Amino acid sequence: MFDLSHPFFRPLWLRVVLSTGLSAWALVEFATGAPFWGVMVGAMAVWSIWGFFLSRSPAEAEEGDDGDSD
Repeated sequence: MFDLSHPFFRPLWLRVVLSTGLSAWALVEFATGAPFWGVMVGAMAVWSIWGFFLSRSPAEAEEGDDGDSD
């Protein structure tokens, strides 16, 4: 879909807002009776949480930050 390691997603607040917003929207979809869209948006939320917070070690994240500060 898109590259989660793109420099645009570097700020922590942006990653948190995106993941939280997707999770909240999935709940809205389920609450309004649209389970298909709830599953689709929920899958994007899980994918973003995995890609932003769980799949990378803190050392890898710091190495990426050091390379662009020159």
